[in-house]
Amino acid sequence: MLNQNQTPLLDALKANAARPHTPFYTPGHKQGEGIYQPLADLLGKAVFRADLTELADLDNLFAPQGVIQEAQQLAAEAYGASQTWFLVNGSTCGVEAAILATCGTGDKIILPRNVHSSAIAGLILSGAIPIFLNPEYDPVLDIAHSITPNAVESALQQHPDAKAVLTVYPTYYGVCGDLSAIANITHQYNIPLLVDEAHGAHFAFHPELPTSALAAGADLTVQSIHKVLGAMTQASMLHVQGDRIDCDRISKALQLVQSTSPSYLLLASLDAARQQMALHGKMLMSRTLQLANEARTKISQIPGLSVLQILSPSYQGGLGGSPGFVALDETRLTVTVSGLGLTGFEADEILDEKFAVTAEFASLQHITFIISLGNTPDDIKQLVQGFTTLAKEYRRTNLNVTNPNLQNLLTTQGHALHFSPREAFFAVSETLPLAQTSDRICAEIICPYPPGIPVLMPGEIITKPVLDYLQQVQAMGGFISGCNDSSLKTLKVVK
Repeated sequence: MLNQNQTPLLDALKANAARPHTPFYTPGHKQGEGIYQPLADLLGKAVFRADLTELADLDNLFAPQGVIQEAQQLAAEAYGASQTWFLVNGSTCGVEAAILATCGTGDKIILPRNVHSSAIAGLILSGAIPIFLNPEYDPVLDIAHSITPNAVESALQQHPDAKAVLTVYPTYYGVCGDLSAIANITHQYNIPLLVDEAHGAHFAFHPELPTSALAAGADLTVQSIHKVLGAMTQASMLHVQGDRIDCDRISKALQLVQSTSPSYLLLASLDAARQQMALHGKMLMSRTLQLANEARTKISQIPGLSVLQILSPSYQGGLGGSPGFVALDETRLTVTVSGLGLTGFEADEILDEKFAVTAEFASLQHITFIISLGNTPDDIKQLVQGFTTLAKEYRRTNLNVTNPNLQNLLTTQGHALHFSPREAFFAVSETLPLAQTSDRICAEIICPYPPGIPVLMPGEIITKPVLDYLQQVQAMGGFISGCNDSSLKTLKVVK
């Protein structure tokens, strides 16, 4: 057992930041001496004294033998992994590296159609061929959940030569599928299960949270420590267990997608966040769950509002208890506001501008909030009060919006892949007015963001229903990312 009280990387950074010396190395601001004063006024000088490079005492991220290696070993033990890598380019680079390490050009990988755009980037970089599965879908709430064990088994029977299975656990809404069953099925084919667990870094630290991906049998999982725990933005981890993953290939893949000048501020924040959770995780998560349950209970009692929760399969407004929805992260709060005659985008704007309550993201019917160890009882009080006033003062008679069936769109697109994402991405392309792109092959990634689930990707046929959906999301106040023209007046297509 390692001593989880230790923070080797954080301690080394602190010592080097305080050591008197004359710097003739990067970064150019020389421990804050060259920082422009307005930035120093905002952040203070201490952060710049610790903004250091790969000094002898600080180790090297790509060939760790000292304090980084020690910090990663501590993290591996805390999270139940056999090996852990620190990531400074977010979970995006971890997902990309996972695909690069397991798939080459022409290799098949099974994954859900509602993956994050980082997985599509991994397909483009690796040249892998996606075998898309449609996730289970709630047509009433218009929310896609997880892929099911049966879908994975069917895909593997049809594609026994697949090199890996990748899934999302939990979804952006906090929904967890039957990952243990998926792992068992995947391992029958002796291939690895890769998990995008960006929003589940806290699962390992409390019994009332869903089972962590590693505990459920995943071979590799990527976690955004910054999204739900105490690390700085972009700071993530990649964990591996078992012998189905070549760890050397992971290290080499990460060298392709991570900066060669990693921020030690981010790395040290990972070391600190690991210690915080290893020593105090259960207490912190107990408090977080208590706050989340208070918010869930009070908001669900407000007329016109409902919250996403685990329910019996017989309930038509939710698929809780089904293979695609076996658990819910109770710290993720999704509130359905369509009963107030408002779209999620409208309600989100009102809450933010009138009540200073800012959500994680909004969609046509819902607003989703992340409740974490950084929230306070006063935050929950303000959240509940905001919704109480919203329901009383901003309610309309009905919601005059036709809600498209996103699942049907993704299903259609998933079966309309004419080129591999890599082939289409690097193909000669042209930019056309939106109205002229129907039935053409898309050459870019296009997705409403957040949550960053592509509605179109390179290699897919563009259809009019998809164009209508994107325009409606934009008209309702959503944002379209990934495409060259963010105004969505034009799209890039294969020439």
